[in-house]
Amino acid sequence: AIENTLEIIRKVELYSIDHEPIMPNYAIPEEFGTEEEYRSRITEQELFDEFTRDEHGNEVLSREAAEAKIAKLGGYEKLYRIKFEADYLSKLAYEGAVKRYGEPLSDEVKERINFELYIMKTMGFPGYFLIVQDFIRVGREQLDVSIGPGRGSAAGSVVAYCLGITQIDPLKYDLLFERFLNPDRISLPDIDVDFDDDGRKRVLNYVTEKYGKANVAHIITYGTMAAKLAIKDVARVEQLAIPEANRLCKLIPAHMPQKDGKELKPTLANCLDYVEEFKTELNSSNRQILSTLKYARQLEGNVRNTGVHACGVIICRDDVSDWVPVSTADDKEEGKLLVTQYEGSVIEETGLIKTAFANIKAARGETVDIDTIPIDDPKTYELYSQGKTIGTFQFESAGMQKYLRELQPSKFEDLIAMNALYRPGPMDYIPDFIARKHGRSPIEYDIPIMERYLKDTYGVTVYQEQVMLLSRLLANFTRGQSDTLRKAMGKKLIDKMNALEELFIKGGTANGHDEKTLRKIWADWKKFASYAFNKSHATCYSWVAYQTGYLKAHYGAEYMAAVLTHNRSDSGKLVGFMDECKSMGITVKGPDVNESVRDFGVTSSGDIRFGLSAISGIGDSVVEEIVKARGDEPFKDIYDFVERVPATSINRRVFENLALAGAFDCFGEYKREDLVDDGGGRAGDSVPEILLRYGALHQNAQRNQTASLFDFDDAALNAEARPRIKPAFEWSDIVRLDKERELVGMYISAHPLDPYYLELNYGTGMTVGDLKELSPTAGMEVAFGGMVTERTERKSRKGTNMVFVKIEDFTGSTEIVLFERQAQQFNHLAIVGTPVLVRGSYKAGYDGAIRFELGNMSPLESVKGKLIDHITISVSVSSELDTLRTLLSEKESADGYTVPLNIEFYDPKINRSLTLSSGKPIRINKPFINKLKNASISFNIRPAKI
Repeated sequence: AIENTLEIIRKVELYSIDHEPIMPNYAIPEEFGTEEEYRSRITEQELFDEFTRDEHGNEVLSREAAEAKIAKLGGYEKLYRIKFEADYLSKLAYEGAVKRYGEPLSDEVKERINFELYIMKTMGFPGYFLIVQDFIRVGREQLDVSIGPGRGSAAGSVVAYCLGITQIDPLKYDLLFERFLNPDRISLPDIDVDFDDDGRKRVLNYVTEKYGKANVAHIITYGTMAAKLAIKDVARVEQLAIPEANRLCKLIPAHMPQKDGKELKPTLANCLDYVEEFKTELNSSNRQILSTLKYARQLEGNVRNTGVHACGVIICRDDVSDWVPVSTADDKEEGKLLVTQYEGSVIEETGLIKTAFANIKAARGETVDIDTIPIDDPKTYELYSQGKTIGTFQFESAGMQKYLRELQPSKFEDLIAMNALYRPGPMDYIPDFIARKHGRSPIEYDIPIMERYLKDTYGVTVYQEQVMLLSRLLANFTRGQSDTLRKAMGKKLIDKMNALEELFIKGGTANGHDEKTLRKIWADWKKFASYAFNKSHATCYSWVAYQTGYLKAHYGAEYMAAVLTHNRSDSGKLVGFMDECKSMGITVKGPDVNESVRDFGVTSSGDIRFGLSAISGIGDSVVEEIVKARGDEPFKDIYDFVERVPATSINRRVFENLALAGAFDCFGEYKREDLVDDGGGRAGDSVPEILLRYGALHQNAQRNQTASLFDFDDAALNAEARPRIKPAFEWSDIVRLDKERELVGMYISAHPLDPYYLELNYGTGMTVGDLKELSPTAGMEVAFGGMVTERTERKSRKGTNMVFVKIEDFTGSTEIVLFERQAQQFNHLAIVGTPVLVRGSYKAGYDGAIRFELGNMSPLESVKGKLIDHITISVSVSSELDTLRTLLSEKESADGYTVPLNIEFYDPKINRSLTLSSGKPIRINKPFINKLKNASISFNIRPAKI
């Protein structure tokens, strides 16, 4: 045993995996030149001078430092390759610059390109940029891939812009290259590239073919056991019944109790310590449950499986296995893939914009070039000024919408600033920013020349780049010093900041600026610079946001159909986006075999249709057959449908699901219940089976006629007369809607809670969605309502009855617990399908965790019309009075109920408001509320005391 131990020790080899980048050689066209030709005509001394001097040819390094730099780059052997690649990169960059900026190029453009190319060359990275620009160019020009405009600090590179890697002009928006790459940051450049989901695979295939399969590897991902997964895995081994395993998983709450002001993570340890109903399981008499929880707790967090990184790929000069340990991982489409055993980080992408393009092409026949849309489009800024940004990128939160309405953005720079400011900390500066834009607060500059970099943000320092540029302008900081300043302020490195402050004062006074004023500027920077945002990030995000806003403003239905498609797995979000469609005047209709495609689509009348694939049990192949059979001629009736759609693609279950989801409602002649009648339970006698059998016989007759030498009339094609469908017993609305929801995941044609819209959204003061966002404290009282959708009975640790009730409203669902006394008291209300009003409060348990405790439950019907005290409508006297007059003069509907009306008049010129009672009540309902929202008129509905 001792000898074996020593043998193992002798076999252990210690080594470092750190290494300089091992990039493949980019294939440069031979007509440009060859590496051999470069070696024959360029001397080592010429290389030494080129790589150790600055971009202007000035000596900047000592001999010792210069030789160390040459060695770090790989010696002269490597320098020839870098020089060759750098010259070709320069050629491409200048060709691109002419396309971007026109001829002749300005001195500013040439100076910036030369500087960037010099940095790329002397850091040894020109090959990296050649590889990246190549697969981006091929993706766009040859592979029909939708590629994002770039994001992050790479947007600060003019060379990247000229190469087509990014789509944002750094010079136009004062974006700095050194935020992206500088000699003090010796690491590969970080360029985030976003591909649409389908196109990413095509680009990866191109890269693999170009550089060789052995040289390209995906990055491995490690899946770990979360609490629920650990329970299910262990339960299988322990042979615990599946229903019991599922019950244990359901005990893990969506939101954990809070401790020390933070929500606990939903680990098994925390559940067993802080979730009361979970604790009871520790006293279970079922030994399998106890064993399952014991071992699941031990296994939680361990690696369970490996997968393939969604987008990270390694491209190497040699076989990847020469440099990194490799493995294989399974991919659904590609099978076994070569993967590195080192895990990478994940970047999320979305094909939202490309989906919108496809919708526009299908509905209107138009092709949109999103990279060339006008940056000053009035309709887009009108959308932002009205705060109608739900479903757009980055700007859709309620708080952001409020500020957008106040700001009234009129230029792209306004959007960049709001993107940077809308974060904890700098958010406090937004009101002053808005006041300055509209002239209510003066725009002042400590030193007049600061206007050059602060004009676009109305004198407010918002970006890190502004601090960097102003330090150069005021105190002659170098590029490197200004970047050091940015880092020091952002990370609050006191010693560095103190040293730089004296450098700033010295340089500023040498330029003739007042020391006191310079100290004041420095103090302002210290206060805000830790909040200051990377403008490159903000600009890239704002450009994508602007693109989505443009599409929503000009192609509303097509864009929202894309939004719905990309959120189809989240029913909570879908409801919100469908409400947004309604506010835009767009009707979202359920699935329809005559108008639906696979995903959400736009009809010829401008409505949005649910896709057929949204229906449970309807696979893509079925959808494809239905759409193909439909062609350009809609199905006339249910008989025409089964006659034309291949019988092999439709079975009874598919037919029933289509009917119950409302996909046959377009035919009108029959109700949903008529088409799924089971024929009294006799095999083969159900309506779906009869119709499908008829359809199959009809198709057989057609095939026989085609193969025959004789002509038959249409009647001969009917191998069996069209079967008669008898009317079935009519379902109640709630039954029909429940079946619809079961198949599509949500209510479409109506909602059982529609009669209680005002009570649930405004009368209780809190929706279920609000409840989930709440940070409760002990003693806090809340009221909310909804419909009971699930009921589960269990025994407590003490053996008493407990009832777990799931309650759902328009915004989501939550679960409350009824202990024995409450279960007896409210048992008649805790029934699935019952609309209820819940009142209770939060209390601190013995362990300090804050939990909701039920106080009372009552039928929602009993408080209908009694929960709203009054409505206050806020209008600007300068712009919204006429709109409000029009709304108030419209004929009232009979729906809803009457409440007192207050009007708040706001005068932006003097920043004052006055609230008056109208003296006349008003009838409010959902349509009226939507009209206020559509007109961007603010309102507040005050709940009555309950």
